[in-house]
Amino acid sequence: MAMREEQPGRAGPAGEAPVRIVLVDDHAILRQGLRSLLERENDLQIVGEASSAGEALAVVERTRPAIVLLDMKLSPASDNDGLDLCVQLTKRYPGLSVLVLSTFVDDALVVSAIQHGACGYVVKDVDTVELVRAIHLVARNGSAFDSRSAAAMARSIHAPEARSPLTARELNVLRLVANGLSNRGIGARLHLSETTVKFHVRNIMRKLDATSRAEAVYKATKNGLDLTSG
Repeated sequence: MAMREEQPGRAGPAGEAPVRIVLVDDHAILRQGLRSLLERENDLQIVGEASSAGEALAVVERTRPAIVLLDMKLSPASDNDGLDLCVQLTKRYPGLSVLVLSTFVDDALVVSAIQHGACGYVVKDVDTVELVRAIHLVARNGSAFDSRSAAAMARSIHAPEARSPLTARELNVLRLVANGLSNRGIGARLHLSETTVKFHVRNIMRKLDATSRAEAVYKATKNGLDLTSG
């Protein structure tokens, strides 16, 4: 059993609270390696570890992290453990972000992770800089994909050009969401207040019937919307 926990006590830059993270992976040596790498960052704090879905739910309930770094393949007996856990976590804890960290870059798995509530997907052999960047993006309510998972999502999309349900402003906002910008960053780029950006993001998610920013990007692209420019 894993379920290792750590009490808060570190501080990030300028006294800001560090991003609280729970690691969920059934391989202890990988969790230990991740902990060692991420704890070098002053603004990140590992507050718990788990090796199974049941342990993860218990640890998250006690520690209330901002992010769960989740391996999709938790048990040889079930390929759906990670997906099921992702759904449970995002439903129980609406403010929690799940970032998938997986060995596999299967097109269907990447898409399923997003459809089940994940905010991003990166493979385990990314370098530390890229992983930390992905964590920071997700912590700011953004979405994060490495080049291979982004390509896997693109390969899964085979839709003709479609009429956009979004306004021109909403489409510009979504393009910046797809680039990983936070609401504040989008506001600065488009000269809008953060409140206005939040309003646009809510409308985008409603129109696309999406439950997360990452799913909104996926559905928009699947529907034939061009998010590569603007």
